[in-house]
Amino acid sequence: MTFQSEIARELPFLRRYARMLTGTQEAGDAAVRETLQALIAAPEELRSDTAPRVELYRVFHKLWGDTSLRSIDLPTAVIGALPHASRKALLLTTIEGFSNAETAVILDLDEDELRDRIAEAREAVNAMLSSRVMVIEDEAVIALHLKQLLIGMGNDVAAVARTASEAVAAARDVHPELILADINLADGSSGIDAVDEILTEMTVPVIFITAFPEKLLTGDRREPAYVIAKPFNPDDVAATVLQALLVSRETTARPEPV
Repeated sequence: MTFQSEIARELPFLRRYARMLTGTQEAGDAAVRETLQALIAAPEELRSDTAPRVELYRVFHKLWGDTSLRSIDLPTAVIGALPHASRKALLLTTIEGFSNAETAVILDLDEDELRDRIAEAREAVNAMLSSRVMVIEDEAVIALHLKQLLIGMGNDVAAVARTASEAVAAARDVHPELILADINLADGSSGIDAVDEILTEMTVPVIFITAFPEKLLTGDRREPAYVIAKPFNPDDVAATVLQALLVSRETTARPEPV
């Protein structure tokens, strides 16, 4: 596989990361698009002696530092609640699965400073999460695991649904602040269809947890900002829940323009 093809293979995951970092599909995709344009114009920016995936994320962060990301209207409450540098460190090591050494290269940090930023982010996770959550999952063991994890993080799991119809009815009843959803449900119904219907009636952040995340990151339709692959790491869930709730709260709190 060529260096260029390896970069192309990683683009769906960079897009996911950029959306989680910025809080919106539009801002995240814009950041990735401009990164690719810069690489086409100056391919020498890529170091051939570094793993392609690490290089792609390193160049992304070189081009889109804290100042650049704030300039595209990154929610201020997210930054205030969890420092931007710490959020990047946590997302890269949990959601994206980079080692500490790789993340240090991407963010141009020494590993001691990186560990401090990750610890800061984890402390914020433990201190700030407390929300009403609904889980859409037909596998009882996974649903129980998610429920225990969410409760352990300080959340109220208000409902667990096994089918699309159950999910829609439960959402109307409990008005969740966050939804965790699988795609394939017990009666053959779709978690995607359930979420689509729920979102016609209320605004709520959704995290999809699926064995096939690439199916949600095709670019063919409106894509979710938050996707976790099965089998999931509890740290992935914790980091993504925090990010989704912080972005949602800032969006809700932001005053309408006059």
